[in-house]
Parts: sequence; C-alpha cells; structure tokens
Amino acid sequence: MKYIATGLTAAFLLAFSACTDLEETVYDRLTDKTIDVSDPDATSSMMGEVYAQLRFLYWSWNGYFDLMEECSDTYMTPLRIGIGWGDLYIPMHKHSWNSSQGHIDGFWSYAFSGINYANKCLDILPETGSEQAEMRFMRALNYYLLLDVFRNVPIETTQNLEAGYLPKQNTPQEVFDFCVAELNAIKDDLGSEKRHGYANRFAACMVLAKLYLNYNAYFKAGDNSCYEKALAEVEEVIADGGYTLAPHYLDNFKADIATSPEVIFAIPLDNVNASHNYLSNKCLLGAGAEAYGLNGNPWNGSCAVPQFIESYIPEDKRSGYTWTGGEQRKATTDAAGNVIPQSGDPIKFADDDWSGTGNLNYSLKVHSIDNPGAYMQEGYRFVKSEIVPGTAGTYGNDVAFFRLADAMFIKAECLLRLGRDKQAAADLVTAVRARAFDDPSKATRTVADLEGGSRYDYGRREYTCEGYANWYPAAYTATSEGGADIILGGLLDDLAWEFVGEHHRRQDLIRFKMADGRNVFNGKSWFCKNATSETHWDYFPIPLSAVNANVSFEQNEGYSD
Repeated sequence: MKYIATGLTAAFLLAFSACTDLEETVYDRLTDKTIDVSDPDATSSMMGEVYAQLRFLYWSWNGYFDLMEECSDTYMTPLRIGIGWGDLYIPMHKHSWNSSQGHIDGFWSYAFSGINYANKCLDILPETGSEQAEMRFMRALNYYLLLDVFRNVPIETTQNLEAGYLPKQNTPQEVFDFCVAELNAIKDDLGSEKRHGYANRFAACMVLAKLYLNYNAYFKAGDNSCYEKALAEVEEVIADGGYTLAPHYLDNFKADIATSPEVIFAIPLDNVNASHNYLSNKCLLGAGAEAYGLNGNPWNGSCAVPQFIESYIPEDKRSGYTWTGGEQRKATTDAAGNVIPQSGDPIKFADDDWSGTGNLNYSLKVHSIDNPGAYMQEGYRFVKSEIVPGTAGTYGNDVAFFRLADAMFIKAECLLRLGRDKQAAADLVTAVRARAFDDPSKATRTVADLEGGSRYDYGRREYTCEGYANWYPAAYTATSEGGADIILGGLLDDLAWEFVGEHHRRQDLIRFKMADGRNVFNGKSWFCKNATSETHWDYFPIPLSAVNANVSFEQNEGYSD
C-alpha cells in the first residue's frame, strides 16, 4: 500500500512538471537500445529477466496466487468495515468478474514478458544444450499457466518479427500440444541435477503431469488416456527424482526452502533483491504483528472461509500450521534469544471487540464478503508461510511451486480415476498425511474415504446484520448443499488440507465434478457465492486492454468486451 501511495505521489508531481520531450535514458532496464543481444553476458541478464518475470507473475499485486485462491472456497479478502479492501476481490469471490478485472492484466503482461525474454534468448542461443532447454522450459511453463487461465492465447516463438506484426490467438488445443511437444523435447537436456530455483527433467515431468491431469477439464472431454500419461510422468518423478517428503509439513514453507528434500521446483525470493511475498501483511491485523515479532504494521485484509476451517478434523495439525484463530498472544524471547510466537501475554486490541475481553481475538465467524462486510477481528488468518521475527513480513519467502507431495497426489488421483490399484492410491495419501498427525489411525485414509463425499458443508452463508457483536438469526442466510454428491470428494478434501494457499484450489475445484455433471467450482455455493450452471467461469476473459490493443483478438466465450 505504501508503494501505491508513493507511486501516486510521484505521478502527481510528474503531471505538473512534465515537458514535451518524452525521451528518457533508461539505466535500470534491459531494452534493445541498452544492451547488445549478441553479448553472452547480456544473454545471461536476459535469462535472469525470464525468472524475474515469473516472480512478478506469481507475487505481483493481484498475481497468480490471487487468481488461484481468491475465487476459491478456502480463502477470501472481504470488504473490511472501516478499513477498506473488497473492491476487485469481491467479484473474484462471487465469480462475477469481467474483462476489466484487475487480476488478469498483470498476469497476462508478466507471462508474455517472460515469454518474450525467453524468445530473445532462444533467438541467439545454440539450438541444443542446457541453457536452450532452460529457456524453453520457462516459456512452456508460462504457456501452461496462460492455457489454464485464459485458454485462447497467441503462441510466439521468436522476437525476429516484422514491423507492425500483431499476434493471433491459437486454440487451446494448439497451446496444449505446443507445451507437451516442448517439454518432451527438452527433458534430456534439462538433466536431473537439483539446483534451487532452476528446472530439471522432473520439473518438466510435473508440468506435463498437470497438463494431462487437467486435460478433460480444459476440453470438456472424457479421455482416460490423459490420466495414464499424467501417471507416467509422476511415476518418473517418484521413482527416479530422489525426492523425499520433508520431515515436517512446514519445512516446505520456510523463508528459505533450498534444503527441503521435497521441493521439485521453486521460485526463490529474497528480502533485499527479490522481495515479493506480502501474505503476512495482507492477512494479519496490525496489532497481530506482535504475535510473531514482526516489524511493521500489517494491513488486515484476507482471511479464511469459515466453512473450510470447519472441514478440518481436530487431530489434523495442518489446521494450526496454516491458520491462526482465537486469542492472539505476544511473542516472547527465550534465554537463547529465540523468538517464540504466541507465547506471551494477550495482545490488547479494543476495536470491534466481539469477545468482550479487550484482547485481539480472530473469530471463526465472518459476517459477509460485502454486505455489510467483515469487521476488524473477523476471520482466521493465513500463516503457513514462515513469518520470520524481526522482518517486515514474508516478502523474502520462497515459493514451493512443485513438491513431491503433489506428485504423490497426482498419482493417487490418476489411479482412482482409472479404477486400478486403489489401495496404492489410499496409501500415498496416507503417507503424505502422516507427518501432520500424532495418531497414525487418524492419518489413515481408506479407498472408501477418498471415493466418498466431501466433509465440506457447502451452501451459501451470510449475515447481513450490522454490528460486530450482532449475529441475528433473522439476518442469516444458510442453504444446505453438503458435499456428499462430489465424486472423489474425500480426495478433494485432502487436496485442500495439504495444498491450501499453494495455487491449487481453483484448478482442483474445476477438475472435480458432482453427480449432476457440474464441477464443484460452478456447481456449489459457499460463503456469499452462489452456485451456477454456467461454465465460462472455468477460465478468465482476455484482458480488455489486450483486446483493445489487437484487432485480431476475440474475447473468450461467455464474456463481452
């Protein structure tokens, strides 16, 4: 928020001091005028820009994290009464966005910036070798993400273009086929070496597995061969990758995950040189910083959807690892100088004091997304990404983009969908769950559990009354839909408990179906979001800015310009 304010101030000053000469010397950006693209050092810089664009794509304001999570049934950013928020997050939650939705412009821009930098490199790199494979992987990764989000996007493989050239959209099938061909072509050149932040052949396997796993959702198909192909990719990762589950669930979400044996591909961040991840500040209330020894003043925005919190069983420690709720306590420091979160006296906070204690106390219940919205202390807060004491927040925390647990879950899902080795599927899910339970019997998942319905109590929930201490039954909307009709609903639950906040949930909700044929993303209601039979919400519209800039672009079906 402070960066936005600074930018607005600068824009205001420039508006009143501008001259008619718009030429400028750019010292901090790579452009065709400032670098020699035939220089190997310049090529390395451009390769670095490809990775930089992925960081921005994921963690720019309203980036890929928001695209995958804000529209889901686990996480939301409500209008905060007396504070703000809401605006563009409300359409995301309600599934009512359009081609001017703020989340999609930045994603489109950063994805194609990454592709353009990769193409610049590939235009001058040798036709084979590890660097060429590295850039083709990053280009294919961006195209996989664009396919998942938009479907109809232009495929570009060079920057050697004629003046006035305008890209043309390719079909989703063409984008899918391009990604598959590229990733299969470069696997061997990527090699199997593990380097933090760089792709190897097993990262390519994971992108291929994701493409195959979601094929039927992308193309409204019923092709079981795609599950066979996804299975083959993750079996290579599991058998040959040398990855193991991290001993502790939170090992995958530390600020530095370079030593996690589970991480297959990561987006490295750094507090000084690559500071992006703002989650702790977006979620925690300002006074809540004291619970973790944070410097700074968090902004009190996002929180959990209450129905999702209620889906956890008490024995599942991932609930406490991922969310903080109830009374908040100050961090203390032990004799060795270690900061211990939530270990001291209650944090005093009097505003919207629903508990009547005068202490900060995050309530499970939330009034609404926007009518009237959420009061200051409402909603459990996301704390899965390590909050390092003495810092300004999670800005430097790495992102575990693919990890072994994901490969194991993909294998389990494919086996269940193919109807074979179902016990092996249950064993894989149980193995992932085991580290989050003290009682092995509670960690165990059976085939019947996974193939059964969801524990999530779906249905619209909303309190339209005002007043932080008021929860009038007459102002409460509650519909009962449950999750018994979700095919493989138990597996969908486990995906949420394991991967919440890891750019999973939108994709999973679209892939899993109900008995009536609708997917869960459209067919179920949850907190302030209504069920629908419309399917264009499965993808986003082409950004209005992109449509206006290119006369050949056609808007995606179901959306208008």
